[in-house]
Amino acid sequence: MDEDLLRTVVSYLVRLTEAGATIVIFTGTLICFFQYALLGLRPNSKYTFLGIRINLGRFLALGLEFQLASDLLRTAVAPSFEEIGKLAAVAAIRTSLNYFLSKETLSVKEDQVKHSEARQ
Repeated sequence: MDEDLLRTVVSYLVRLTEAGATIVIFTGTLICFFQYALLGLRPNSKYTFLGIRINLGRFLALGLEFQLASDLLRTAVAPSFEEIGKLAAVAAIRTSLNYFLSKETLSVKEDQVKHSEARQ
């Protein structure tokens, strides 16, 4: 395959993947905003709020996965070690964010389970 054609195809794939990440994060933000507007002000709203945070965290984690995929695609056609290094740093930051986001989401879920068991 011609190198210029490969770069062009990968460039379009990167844009498509980044657009997917943007759509996922934006959609999740809208959904959670409306959930909060409808449910966040009710009694026992602390646990409703935590549920909304879990939901938003899932969307953010998925969006970060899409961003990480676009970074990996970029490395396929990175012309220099400097650019590969920059992409690796960005990928490491996104992976760390995703890890801690997942860890926090799991912690909130466990807290909700404990709360629901205590109510029974």
